[in-house]
Amino acid sequence: MALILSEEQLVLKQTATSYLDEKSPVSRMRALRDSEDASGFSREIWEEMAQMGWQGILFPEEVGGAGMGYGELGVVLEECGRVLAPEPVGSTVLLAGSAILLGGSEPLQKDLLPGICSGERILAMAFQERGRFAPYAVETRAVRNGAAYRIDGRKQFVLDGHVADQLVVVARTDGDPGDRDGITLFVVDSGTPGLSVRRQHLVDGRNAADVQLAGVDVSADRILGELGRGADLLDAVFDRATIGLSAEMLGAFGEAFERTLAYIKEREQFGVKIGTFQALRHRVADMWCELEMARSVVREGLSALDEKREDVPLWASACKARCSDVASLITREALQMHGGIGMTDEEEIGLFFKRCKSAELTLGDAIYHRDRFAKLREF
Repeated sequence: MALILSEEQLVLKQTATSYLDEKSPVSRMRALRDSEDASGFSREIWEEMAQMGWQGILFPEEVGGAGMGYGELGVVLEECGRVLAPEPVGSTVLLAGSAILLGGSEPLQKDLLPGICSGERILAMAFQERGRFAPYAVETRAVRNGAAYRIDGRKQFVLDGHVADQLVVVARTDGDPGDRDGITLFVVDSGTPGLSVRRQHLVDGRNAADVQLAGVDVSADRILGELGRGADLLDAVFDRATIGLSAEMLGAFGEAFERTLAYIKEREQFGVKIGTFQALRHRVADMWCELEMARSVVREGLSALDEKREDVPLWASACKARCSDVASLITREALQMHGGIGMTDEEEIGLFFKRCKSAELTLGDAIYHRDRFAKLREF
C-alpha cells in the first residue's frame, strides 16, 4: 500500500479540490434540495467533470477513457464526498459502468462506454428489492420470450434512476430468491415499454427511484456476463462500488472532522475556547485516530483493485465496515460538539451526518460487511 499519493494523484487531487470548491460548495447541495430540482444535480458540472476526464478514469482509451486506476478515481470520489457533490458518479461509473466494462460484449461496450466518458450518458443499476442490502434476494423475473426476455418485477432505491438513459437490471432467470445461481444482468433502455420510474429522495437529499418492470422485453444481446451466472459479475461490481463509496464517505466524514476541529477552536463558553477543554481534546484525538485508520484501509482497498489481487472482496468489506463505523462516530461527535446549532438545518454539519447515514446503509452496513468478512476468512 502506498502511504502517500503519487505525483499524478496529487495533481489530480489539487485540480479536483480547486474545481469543487469553486463550482460545488456544500450550499449547492442544499439549494438543489430546497428547489426540488428536476435532475437533483447539475448537468453543466457533470459535463465539465467529463471534460476533465473524471468519468473516464477507469475506462480504456479506445472508448474515450483515461486508462487510469482506482487510486485516481478514489482521489476524485473523496473530494466529491468532501463537498457532498450530488453528481451520479457512483451510479454511472462505479455500478452500471463497471458492470458493462466487466461483463458487456464488445458491441455493448462500444455503444455505452464512450457516452459515459464524455458525460453524454447517465446509467443506473437496479438491483435492490428490500429495505436492506441483500444481493441475491432477487424476485424480479426474466422469462424467455422468443428471441428476447420479458422482465417483470420491482426495484427500490435505484440511485439516479430517474435521470438514467439506461438501467442495468438484475433479474432472475432461474432458481428462487436468495439463490446465488440463476441471476442475470440486462441493459434496459429508459424508454422501453413497460418500464416506469418514479423518483424518490433519500434522507440526505440524494436521488433515487422506484422502478417497475411490467412485461419489459429485452433482447438477448443486452445480457451482461453469462446467462444465469450473473452473481459472479455482481460480486465484482459490488466490491468495486463498495470501495469507491468508502472513498467518498472518507471525504465526507473527513470534512466533518475538519469543520468540527475549526469550530471548537473558535467557539467560546464562559469566556474560554471550548477547544481547550481536556475532555473535548480527548474526543477529538479519538476521532483523528479513527479517521486515519479509515484512510489507510480505503487506500489499501483501492490498491488491491489496481493490483487485481484475490483479496479484493476482503478489503471491500473491511473498507465499508470500517468507514461505516467511523462515519457514525465522527458525524455524531460533530453534531454534539456544535451544540444546539448543529441540530438545525441552517448549520451544514447536519448535511454531512445525513449523507454518511445514507451511505452507511448503501451496499451493506457495517454489520453486513463484518459478517461477510468473517465468512470470507472462514472464522
